Amino acid sequence: MSIDIHWVRDDATLAAQCQQWRALPFIAVDTEFMRVDTFYPQAGLVQVSDGRSAWLIDPLCIDQWAPLAELLADTAVLKVLHACSEDLEVLLRLTGAVPLPLFDTQLAGAYLNLGFSMGYSRLVQEVLGLELPKGETRSDWLQRPLADAQVDYAAQDALHLAELYTALAPRLGEQKHAWVQADGEELVQQLTREVDPRELYRDAKLAWKLAPRQLAVLRELCAWRELEARRRDVPRNRILKESTLWPLARFQPDNLTAMAKIEDMHPRTLRHDGETLLELIQQALLTPEAERPASLPEPLPIEAAGLLKRLRAVGQAEAEQMNIAPELATRKKTLEALLKSGYPAGPYHLPDSLRGWRRERLGQKLLDALAGEE
Repeated sequence: MSIDIHWVRDDATLAAQCQQWRALPFIAVDTEFMRVDTFYPQAGLVQVSDGRSAWLIDPLCIDQWAPLAELLADTAVLKVLHACSEDLEVLLRLTGAVPLPLFDTQLAGAYLNLGFSMGYSRLVQEVLGLELPKGETRSDWLQRPLADAQVDYAAQDALHLAELYTALAPRLGEQKHAWVQADGEELVQQLTREVDPRELYRDAKLAWKLAPRQLAVLRELCAWRELEARRRDVPRNRILKESTLWPLARFQPDNLTAMAKIEDMHPRTLRHDGETLLELIQQALLTPEAERPASLPEPLPIEAAGLLKRLRAVGQAEAEQMNIAPELATRKKTLEALLKSGYPAGPYHLPDSLRGWRRERLGQKLLDALAGEE
């Protein structure tokens, strides 16, 4: 199919076009990026469509991103994306802004019970009856000039994304439309929520097995790894493999020879950062007892599986009644947090992560299920 494609390769054109887009009720936004050897995504293209034309913004040519930032933040213009967590990162890195209000077509498909976590091509085929080309998904978006096939692929993605919104929105109805936007806002909040690097140790694998003195070491290693990955703009595992964090905290090697015996310890890490790691470990071991992290709670025991199943059944029943994908109703981490609040004998408390319509419709039913009530 022939698509009306416009290139945006200078600041003045971007500013003028953003002004026009701000007069529209919605725009579709997509990005193409590379993230192979970097911590941050490298933007190769930003696509925008109003459902009639596709605009391809070349980020390698743009210096002034303020007009796009203002458009993304304009609450009068709905921004339509698909499975957008990484797109949000790209846009935030480029412009310093995130799109709100946000309508994620993957979420919309789930609220219409078309399927959970549906890929873009599959959703387009299901809703629009179109089969999209797939060959350019993993091509080099930083090369210039882009191949004709890349340009066509990128333009189709944006154009059909706008068409998807036009097709899905009326089917959702007012309430589900609001829920899609609420979940989109939660995605944005998750991205923009400041995470203290010194709290990352809580999510490290097997951290619950460590004593407070060992956790003090793990806390410093996780924080250093995160900050160095950002500073050097390389993947976290290039700094220090995740699988080495626990044994380093557990065994606390005090020399490079001992550190080299840690399973999965990369020789490059030893050469570049071995001495720094030894120093970090020794400093962490000197942490006063009162300042060490408290022991972390153990995972739920196998005996809790029956309760989890009962809670999932509550969510599935509600989802069936609402005609939405069952995975939307209850999230595993939320159910586990609920169980951990009072296992094994209660009382149980609804976790903060159970918000909005989920808390209103499911909160009391989940508590009743734990109390053995029907």
